Amino acid sequence: MTQSLQDRLLGRALHPRAREVADAPAAGQSFDSLRGRKYCLLVTFRRDGRPVPTPVWFGIEGDSLYIRSEEDTGKVKRIRREPRARIAPCNARGKPLGPPVEASARIVEGAEEDRAERALASSYGLGRRIYERFLAAEGGTYIEVRPA
Repeated sequence: MTQSLQDRLLGRALHPRAREVADAPAAGQSFDSLRGRKYCLLVTFRRDGRPVPTPVWFGIEGDSLYIRSEEDTGKVKRIRREPRARIAPCNARGKPLGPPVEASARIVEGAEEDRAERALASSYGLGRRIYERFLAAEGGTYIEVRPA
């Protein structure tokens, strides 16, 4: 399946309230509302300022939240250009389950990737290992998100 087709299908499955997170008042200075959750809504911003919400798996270690994605996805390209982000707890379709937190994101490189992988591995067990082995593209990229 091509990336653009996959993006269109996921966009149609996205909960209608997911886009509200970009305009909702931010609450809190930490990711405490995400503890015990399986998904968070990562909101990144296009060049023209429009928000793009994406539900993602995540892992938390210390004050950092880690996400893994393929290198050529829109969210990775947007973060490389603009580190501003928002994070909110959500369900698998992106329905917000709490207020967002203003954040800053960056691409993780080198030895830091091990820390990111440990954080993700501690949050997800067999399901993630199966996904990574059979469904994920080779050569993923890790994203670190910290409260702003």
